[in-house]
Amino acid sequence: MLVREELELNERQTLSPYASHAADSAGRERPEEECDIRTCYMRDRDRIVHSKAFRRLKDKTQVFLAPRGDHYRTRLMHTLEVSQTARTAAKCLRLNADLVEAIALGHDLGHTPFGHAGERALDRVCPLGFKHYEQSVRVVQVLEKDGAGLNLTAEVIDGILNHGTDRRPMTPEGQVVRLCDKIAYVHHDMDDAERAGILCEQDVPERLRKLLGGSTKERLNTFIHDIVSTSRAREEVSMSPEIAEGLKELRAFLFENLYTNRVAKSEETKAADMLEALYGYYVDHPEKMTEEYVRMIEERNEKVERVVCDYISGMTDQYSKMKFLEIFVPESWSR
Repeated sequence: MLVREELELNERQTLSPYASHAADSAGRERPEEECDIRTCYMRDRDRIVHSKAFRRLKDKTQVFLAPRGDHYRTRLMHTLEVSQTARTAAKCLRLNADLVEAIALGHDLGHTPFGHAGERALDRVCPLGFKHYEQSVRVVQVLEKDGAGLNLTAEVIDGILNHGTDRRPMTPEGQVVRLCDKIAYVHHDMDDAERAGILCEQDVPERLRKLLGGSTKERLNTFIHDIVSTSRAREEVSMSPEIAEGLKELRAFLFENLYTNRVAKSEETKAADMLEALYGYYVDHPEKMTEEYVRMIEERNEKVERVVCDYISGMTDQYSKMKFLEIFVPESWSR
């Protein structure tokens, strides 16, 4: 028996009856010969980690643009914290941790430079619209490996596409990631806000501190325990109504006091303007993009507007700034 077959058998013997078994995957768009030592979800996880888009997350903004300090989260750190939190919940629920990990590690691959400010900027200027979760799917299906994509399983693609607040993944593993994405950013964004001196624990409404915990650590513990206790032996992964409402209120508190805070967001308008200028330039001069993107227009008949979004959203914060300076600022001024 192959190692992969032993792993698949172990899943059948140990996982919850509601878990997604690798042997039962709906498969890939392009059929492939199976690996002898890894399940299909393990391969997907490895492909994502080794992708170029994953490496670029290390220089993409989470909340704070160009923070003064080494410990603020980047998009990569957010991704890793989502993965770790979701894996813990999945293991406790006896779900497929490999599938959870693959979805979590891939869920933000299509995010723009400068966080949601960049996403909103591209969505404003592109007539085709722009959503980071749709772009993440485009990354793994179209953009990686010189246009071949990563050829991931249907379950991983579904989880990436449907990790947003108003969406519903088809697997319980995808549902875990969807919840843990929110939990992770509420946890680490509050932690970063405290580090920046923008918020302190006493700013959190007292009722929420009593319900969820008086520190970021205590609240994270509350959320994960609640998912596990609420979802054990159930097909749907969810939180209890009381804790779910508490999470919703805590998110609303952060939106009001952090995500629109003028100190945290003082540079966002400049960043958005920069990306909008880059978009306009490359729509007018698509030949100025790198060769792989030019080929997408000329050989695959992709729409210019979509490919420009592909190009810009794939940039890191620093690379987009460098291209803006190169295009719009006289060389002698930028020295």
